[in-house]
Amino acid sequence: MMRNVVLVGVGGMLGSIARYGVAVFFSTRMPLGFPYGTLTVNIVGCFLIGVVVGLAGRGNFVTPEVRLFLATGFCGGFTTFSSFAYEVVEMVKAHRYELAVAYVVGSVVVGIGATVVGLMVTR
Repeated sequence: MMRNVVLVGVGGMLGSIARYGVAVFFSTRMPLGFPYGTLTVNIVGCFLIGVVVGLAGRGNFVTPEVRLFLATGFCGGFTTFSSFAYEVVEMVKAHRYELAVAYVVGSVVVGIGATVVGLMVTR
């Protein structure tokens, strides 16, 4: 159990550092007004989690420990959007369309609403 915690923690730390690096890279090269860094992180993170989970499902290409380190740790620290996207895809693959739509709408609408409320609480 402790080994898994360390795998996720180290992966998350590296993912967070990589996210920061991408944000700095774009903030110094692109015009302000659009979150290029966040968009890039979300797309790259979705691709990476797809590759990791896809390879893990093909047998011995990715061990459970490597999947935990990369998918949960690194991708989780890099962007939670990748986990969100993967979970939606899995719901659709399982023909649980109503659940997928509820998850997407709930995450986006309620998440934005919660951000607004959080900002209002601090004023």
